[in-house]
Amino acid sequence: MNDLLQQLDAAPGAQVKVGVTDLDGVLRTKYLHRDKVRSALTDCMGFCNVIFGWDSQDELYGHAVPDPGYADSQVKLQPDTLRHIPWENNIPFILADFSGGEDPAAAGCPRSLLKRVIARAEKLGFTARFGPEYEWFVYRETPDSLAEKDFRNLRPLSPGMYGYSGLRTGMNADYFADLFGQLGRFGVELEGLHTETGPGVMEAAISHQTALEAADRAVLFKQGVRQISYRHGLVASFMAKPRADMPGCGGHLHQSLWHDGKNAFYDATAPHRMSETFRHYLAGQLALLPVILPLFAPTVNSYKRYVAGSWAATRCNWGVDNRTVALRVIPGSEKSCRLETRVPGSDANPYLTVAAALAAGLYGIEHKLPLELPPVKGSAYDQEVGELLPANLGAAAGAMAVEGPHYDLLGKDFTDHFVKTRLWEWQQYQAAVTDWELRRYLEIT
Repeated sequence: MNDLLQQLDAAPGAQVKVGVTDLDGVLRTKYLHRDKVRSALTDCMGFCNVIFGWDSQDELYGHAVPDPGYADSQVKLQPDTLRHIPWENNIPFILADFSGGEDPAAAGCPRSLLKRVIARAEKLGFTARFGPEYEWFVYRETPDSLAEKDFRNLRPLSPGMYGYSGLRTGMNADYFADLFGQLGRFGVELEGLHTETGPGVMEAAISHQTALEAADRAVLFKQGVRQISYRHGLVASFMAKPRADMPGCGGHLHQSLWHDGKNAFYDATAPHRMSETFRHYLAGQLALLPVILPLFAPTVNSYKRYVAGSWAATRCNWGVDNRTVALRVIPGSEKSCRLETRVPGSDANPYLTVAAALAAGLYGIEHKLPLELPPVKGSAYDQEVGELLPANLGAAAGAMAVEGPHYDLLGKDFTDHFVKTRLWEWQQYQAAVTDWELRRYLEIT
């Protein structure tokens, strides 16, 4: 604590940035005087719990949860998340959550949920490690030009289909250097960064960490990419499917469990080097994926990724080193044997995707679920192996609303609230009249 206080005192200026993540993964922040932060580090501080009653457009949900009066709830600063923001004159930044005490807001706090799931893993003797990957589109636009164009006819960072391109990265070398360097100085170390298929599409892999640290870094990665992009006159979008004619943006999760310093997923003598623990973990995710899908695919647009040939799954299935399935087993070595959950989109909340994947896997271990579904060999799009994933947010939220094991894993208060927020999102979409409908029906019907 003394070291942290010294860092605050040594920082330029008196302000400290503090952030809390809402249900949609939006980082809600305040600038605070460092004296206020010093006091809050030894106790708690107030933060309006309306952030769990707002949707992504700051519109109140049609229900008031967790508090109809939207009081200041007590948040706890997390000293071990301290870092400095290179693109804001190195001011200090600290994450906070609602995990302290019995505050009703804690039920809606994604970071607090992940902490509860991690505690469940630790009780079973496991340390969970995750390595998120994100794809995103970059446009030569500004927030003002997006509004002026009504989000149409956006100009990409670069034209053409240039996956893994040395040409396109060279064209935008300063931007790539800032992403890699400034994110690293922000405490978000990247393992890799490259162009993906599509005009102005990027992908980055974040170095694997323990579950909470991995989710923290994923949230800050997305925030950092957006802000660094602004400083280059660009807009970065993590929308799941911004263009119908292009593959969508995945937010894949590489994960493994460790016990006594050893990879609990690895068994050199087993088929595909998958230990019994690994098989149970995989079976748990297969069993619960259809009812926890909104945690991986939280928006109306999320479900437009799940089409054949799009590098996104359409069924609840698995395979060995197969990128057309929902759950990709990577046998690897004792160090690298892991599971990749390929269902989440880049638009999903990192705390919720990590919590959902881990909770479902632990459920399989706790109940010793057998891995009965055979692995998919070849293209999963050509085979009817595994249950079809829900086709839209309304169907997925409806499936999640039916009480089952996920209510115990995630908590009834959280699950009830989250389902209502997704049904709200679906209802807003259902009430909208789209350009497609106008073009198709206005004159001829």
